[in-house]
Amino acid sequence: MNDNTEIRLDSGKTATAQCPVIISASRSTDIPAFYSEWFFNRLKKGYSAWTNPYNSSKIHISYERTKFIVFWSKNPKPLLGHIDTLDELGIGCYIQYTLNDYGEEGLEKGVPPLSQRIDTFRMLVDRLGKGRVIWRFDPLILTDRIDADLLLRKIEAVGDALNGYSEKLVFSFADIVSYRRVKSNLELNGIRYNDWTEEMMRGFARELSMLNKKWGYELATCGERVDLSEYGIQKNHCIDDRLIVRFGHRSKELMEYLGARIIQPSLFGTDVPENAIHLDGRGFAVITQDNRDRGQREVCGCMKSKDIGEYSTCPHLCEYCYANSSKECALQNWRLHRQNPDAETITGR
Repeated sequence: MNDNTEIRLDSGKTATAQCPVIISASRSTDIPAFYSEWFFNRLKKGYSAWTNPYNSSKIHISYERTKFIVFWSKNPKPLLGHIDTLDELGIGCYIQYTLNDYGEEGLEKGVPPLSQRIDTFRMLVDRLGKGRVIWRFDPLILTDRIDADLLLRKIEAVGDALNGYSEKLVFSFADIVSYRRVKSNLELNGIRYNDWTEEMMRGFARELSMLNKKWGYELATCGERVDLSEYGIQKNHCIDDRLIVRFGHRSKELMEYLGARIIQPSLFGTDVPENAIHLDGRGFAVITQDNRDRGQREVCGCMKSKDIGEYSTCPHLCEYCYANSSKECALQNWRLHRQNPDAETITGR
């Protein structure tokens, strides 16, 4: 996935660094919301460091070859001030924007009001273009205060507000029992949860599919084993080589890395090859290799990338968080970052 290169550190010493082409920023914390200044400062410096969560070793990441970034966020508004930097560096991006509505139930106390987050979605689409901001309502949580019907009403309200701005809706069913940290955090915070059964998932999918007739979103699940294709719901590829080709095809290096090539329909008469990717004004592209990341969960459809985030650093403090070991730990790491905001790592360690 990554070649290695020698880099010069802020200290003047040299180190070996991974050199990824595609960056994930990040599944582990909300970099756009809280660490945008840090990230873009490190991007300009050419490297950052990441702490391995399994053995606490420091791994350096060089941005020398980086051509595309997938951002993940519940409040990506700070990115608006940095998009020009990406353009200057020749780096493409799209945003996985988790836009839930759990305000009344207090599950996401640290995010801005829903109306502000919807406005941010629209501003990002106006700046980046439709398709590069992906709506996620994720996860779908059942509690003593939230049932499936209420979730559908919440999705409908957000879906109406985003109609014309989003091409896709990605969701997942909260699998609380299987995720020890999520289960522990919910119980610690006094949230009385319920798990989804497959029958409930299918019923929800059927109702969502009916609801989607007025929008026409592409519906997709993230990391789900259940097959909902009969309802027009596909399995998502959140770090998606097809989407990256669509928005990054002008980079020769990126296309070579992904095993993608541009084709013209005229070479095939009136037919376009199956699974061809439509490129605005440049014909079509096909991917000729398997880019899936075998290091992810079996049900994950993501392609190979390098995630640069760190766990237990997100001050959103969502009650169901899988990435924070505790709220106290996340806040302590946030304070450490603010004491040393230009450090190699997010925490400054």
